[in-house]
Amino acid sequence: MTPPVVPIHAEPMSLPGPAGLRGDGCALPPVIRERGQREVFCGLTGIVWLHRKIQDAFFLVVGSRTCAHLLQSAAGVMIFAEPRFATAIIDERDLAGLADANAELDRVVTRLLERRPDIKLLFLVGSCPSEVIKLDLSRAAARLSQRFNPGVRILNYSGSGIETTFTQGEDACLASLVPQMPATDERRLLVVGALADVVEDQFRRLFDELGIGPVDFLPPRRAHLMPPVGPNTRMLVAQPFLADTVRALEERGATRLPAPFPLGAEGTTEWLRAAWQAWSHDGSDATRFANVVGPRRERAARALARHRLALQGKRVFFFPDSQLEVPLARFLSRELHMQLAEVGTPYLHRTLLDQELALLPEGTQLAEGQDVERQLDRCRAAQPDLVVCGLGLANPLEAEGYTTKWAIELVFTPVQGFEQATDLAGLFTRPLERRTRLVA
Repeated sequence: MTPPVVPIHAEPMSLPGPAGLRGDGCALPPVIRERGQREVFCGLTGIVWLHRKIQDAFFLVVGSRTCAHLLQSAAGVMIFAEPRFATAIIDERDLAGLADANAELDRVVTRLLERRPDIKLLFLVGSCPSEVIKLDLSRAAARLSQRFNPGVRILNYSGSGIETTFTQGEDACLASLVPQMPATDERRLLVVGALADVVEDQFRRLFDELGIGPVDFLPPRRAHLMPPVGPNTRMLVAQPFLADTVRALEERGATRLPAPFPLGAEGTTEWLRAAWQAWSHDGSDATRFANVVGPRRERAARALARHRLALQGKRVFFFPDSQLEVPLARFLSRELHMQLAEVGTPYLHRTLLDQELALLPEGTQLAEGQDVERQLDRCRAAQPDLVVCGLGLANPLEAEGYTTKWAIELVFTPVQGFEQATDLAGLFTRPLERRTRLVA
């Protein structure tokens, strides 16, 4: 059954400042808003990177066999290690009401915790099937927390794919952690968003050299290391898809530092600058930022030069998928000199993206939401050199002769920071190099 088609409305965006103007004073481009058939993964996919980040947590999906197959396929690279996720499968007995779903869930959780005493934080992850049968996992988490307290903390969040995209799984997970964070009045910096351990360590060293601290990261690597939050907490957001988490932290008193996201040499520099400017510095610190950040930025810029030769002038078309599209478009346009045919994103969070939107070239076509057939028509009309899209669209587009990049790889790969800038650029040059070799 085809979903109803909603007419496209091109409406101007609004950002802080004069109405209808970007941060540089130029007119904002119209935004195509679409609500139609979508091609995205569900929020369960976030478990693939989150279960590696929080090292004593376990993610128990309450869902169907399809949910289990998705996780097994997406996380197949970890087959040699015992994973910290599983699926409590809702079967016919549960759907028919022949079994008490809550009693069955209690039995599964008890068996799991007996087998895995290393688990300190257990997430009950909702899915489309559990939401359809109205299984109240929040109540189940509260009930089980009382039973297994204090050894195991049990929380819940939704990874359902109904009206969401896959990176919102991380947002829902981190938002569920915010009520567990202790209160503090101490002045601290909180970095929000799951980063690879190597990237987190790099940023810790940079903050230390800049004299910024104490610095905490959400999510923590261990459940007992939950960072504190309060009215003197300043937060840097590392991922553009964390709107619910940011809102929950602001309700706890934290203040967001507006900044571009740490993708590429420019984005990382301005992200760090936002934190540095928020900290007090006397006159002797006037050159500290330049001395610490400058050499790293120059090194990253030199490393990007080779990729710029391969990408400059090439046209790129973004289908909506990960919500990373706007920061990636800024990086490709400003640092690699690519042309933006269209930048589609599932949700355009204006508050989180205001700094990024101001850095896009004037006239950039933005699209929020998805109607696959209409976007395919616009993509074919634009004839881009590179298409960034989900797995479901990549093979058909390749068959039509287009060069594609899997959007999900940009989430799984460590791409934030100066040292990873060239790795990020390489994710875009390799598909074009592959196409060149195939044609030759």
